[in-house]
Amino acid sequence: MPAPRSTVRRGLAAVAALPLLAVAATACGYGSEAKDDDAKANVSAGGKKLSSDTVKIGYFPNLTHATALVGIQEGTIQKELGGTRVESTTFNAGPSEIEALNAGSIDIGFIGPSPSINGYSKSQGKGLRIISGAASGGVKLVVDPKKIKTLDDLKGKKIATPQLGNTQDVAFLNWIAEKGWKVDAQSGKGDVSVVRSDNKVTPDAYRSGDLDGAWVPEPTASKLVSEGAKVLLNETDLWPEEKFVITNIIVSQKFLDEHPDVVEAVLKGTVATNEWINANPDEAKASANEALEELSGKPLAPEILDPAWESIEVTDDPLAETLKTQAGHSVKSGLLKEPDLQGIYDLGPLNKILKAGGRPEVADAGLGVK
Repeated sequence: MPAPRSTVRRGLAAVAALPLLAVAATACGYGSEAKDDDAKANVSAGGKKLSSDTVKIGYFPNLTHATALVGIQEGTIQKELGGTRVESTTFNAGPSEIEALNAGSIDIGFIGPSPSINGYSKSQGKGLRIISGAASGGVKLVVDPKKIKTLDDLKGKKIATPQLGNTQDVAFLNWIAEKGWKVDAQSGKGDVSVVRSDNKVTPDAYRSGDLDGAWVPEPTASKLVSEGAKVLLNETDLWPEEKFVITNIIVSQKFLDEHPDVVEAVLKGTVATNEWINANPDEAKASANEALEELSGKPLAPEILDPAWESIEVTDDPLAETLKTQAGHSVKSGLLKEPDLQGIYDLGPLNKILKAGGRPEVADAGLGVK
């Protein structure tokens, strides 16, 4: 049974060492406005404003974005920001979030590696920086067991990914290429039909028979399993040491240059959130589910929440070597020309925080700012 709300708050308060105040829930989708029913709920009592009145944070209503779900829901990020208010917006997939970052609709985002790479490359290294990791794992290929019994059976079938060019889309296109099958990356047509489908509607499309399976993040994968699908492949099994970056934290370079104090405060909040999640997984799971309930109108059932949560590892480490590999996947799939990723990481603020906490610094795989 999920921990009661009061228990969750007491546990997180022990880590933060200060009372925590919840942030208002976000509206869903690119272009929507964050809810702000009570401005006082968005700032720490007596907190001093930093160099910006607000910081606009984007993330997905996915468990692979647990750091954002819990950190915003429980106020850990807000606590570090003092009187600077958090405004948050949710997205279905990375390309839309990059558009929002470029437009100034958000300042900081939780996002997958492929959109991070694309956004950095298309801006010629001027649009964003990766400033931290957030999660590894949490992506599965789930299929209709009546139609697909082995991986070879995917040929000729309709398999969903969240959006053209998003992290799962690139991973699936790369997997198809490694099988020796042909698919046009843009249209999704070929030996396998790659159907770009919003995570919110994919379960309905699967239930109606319009899809034969999906390569998707949690909790969508476990939602499909609850509809009768079967996990055919866990993407974690494809990676050395069973680790790969699924969620980064990125920042607009303009915002980083103008408000480094705000960026550092957000990172202090995410580090504290990840520490608490790893120390209190059951309470953190309950908190993430409460955040999803506020965003979607209902919580995840235990048969969906439990397996989904267990497949994800929150981490401050951006696992930079795996991002380099994923960049190669984007090139191989035909979605991206060979990118110059030098400078995509700025891990200085994060490593400063980790070092102050007596923790080892994390590496940028030679792709850091000089």
